[in-house]
Amino acid sequence: MSFTAPITLPSTGVPGPTEKTPTGPFPWIGLIALSAAVFLSVTSEMLPTGLLPEMSNSLGVSQSQVGLLVSWFAFTVVITSTPLALLTRRMPRHGLILMVLVVFALSNVLTAIAPDYTFVVVSRVIGGLAHGLFWGVVGAYSAHLVPRDQIARAVSITIAGGTLAFVFGVPLGTFLGHLLGWRLSFVVLAGLMLVGAVVIWKFLPKVDHYNAKPAQPVTTATGTVTLPAKLPRDATIGAVALVCVITALTMIGHYTFYTYIAPFLSDTLGVGSDAVAPLLFAYGIAGAIGLFISGVVFSKRPQLGLVLGLAVTAVSVSVLALSTEVLPVAIIAFLVWGLAFGSFPPLLQTRLLHTASVRIRDTASAVYTTAFNIGIGLGAFVGAFLLDRVGLGTVPFVYVAIILLSLALVLFSDIVIRRRRTV
Repeated sequence: MSFTAPITLPSTGVPGPTEKTPTGPFPWIGLIALSAAVFLSVTSEMLPTGLLPEMSNSLGVSQSQVGLLVSWFAFTVVITSTPLALLTRRMPRHGLILMVLVVFALSNVLTAIAPDYTFVVVSRVIGGLAHGLFWGVVGAYSAHLVPRDQIARAVSITIAGGTLAFVFGVPLGTFLGHLLGWRLSFVVLAGLMLVGAVVIWKFLPKVDHYNAKPAQPVTTATGTVTLPAKLPRDATIGAVALVCVITALTMIGHYTFYTYIAPFLSDTLGVGSDAVAPLLFAYGIAGAIGLFISGVVFSKRPQLGLVLGLAVTAVSVSVLALSTEVLPVAIIAFLVWGLAFGSFPPLLQTRLLHTASVRIRDTASAVYTTAFNIGIGLGAFVGAFLLDRVGLGTVPFVYVAIILLSLALVLFSDIVIRRRRTV
């Protein structure tokens, strides 16, 4: 029998405590507080998408360059989330979330006072650092608050804040930016980050997050030593990787188009600038309905929900792109697209939790987060490239092509996951 090299904890030199099962009532208030922090984090990440024209004019750069702020933010998350998670793995999770929200507030203040585009990029990179560390913590925090049989429920409540950011956060930030200027939107968001830190401090229970694996005593010729056993390769790794690839591809397609939705609505559809925020708000409401439908109808059948959601997205975006001269039809298609996309985050997360074994669930969630942000960053980059090279009218058709590829992979993944379950 083979063993890994001995692992010694720097603090005590002995393995840490075994995992404790949380007891008591379901922590609704704490999870809602955590969801509120997710809401603010995602709003901070995506707010430039609703203020593209205003920021472009004010900073003297093209709209594609402002769109790339989303890429700077997302790629910072991808590059730094794992190293920062390792560096802070012994820090108390509760205090770390508080610190991250304060850094978020600083990032948004710096964006608001930025004299030029370069300064905005630096401020967004700071926000990306905080965002990556935040998701490295929040992905597992809810699982520490509840017993194993309630993890999916707790995670769904937590990530709902991200969906609601599209419903209320980005549209309201866009409205405020149109009304009082884009800089004030970021100032208000910074203030809300500080309020969120107070809410987290007061209502989110602290957790004992660091639990080393139980060690095994081994008898040798010189006595008994304790070494951690080498675990076999997890059989669900391949299927988890495929779900993460589908996630990244779906987000690439979505953010190729959605990052530049404000100029599409105003320039291609011809709606007034004052109507952009209400349309984004209506899109978000449709997304909230999609979130509700996914939780009620497809929570136990995420595969079916994903297939239907991707198919409806492909059809609705195609109708939107082909009906730019018929405004009522285009707006209906736009809202149906929002309905379909609202179901994606919870369905993808649920599909991941159904696929991954309990042993690698936390690691799978971290990889999922990285895949999601790779999709956001690459999508904004691809959209910027298309915007500059071939024009905005081509972007929705590229989105549809990518979504159809995702649909094919979802159907293929069902075969892979079913085979894994039979092994």
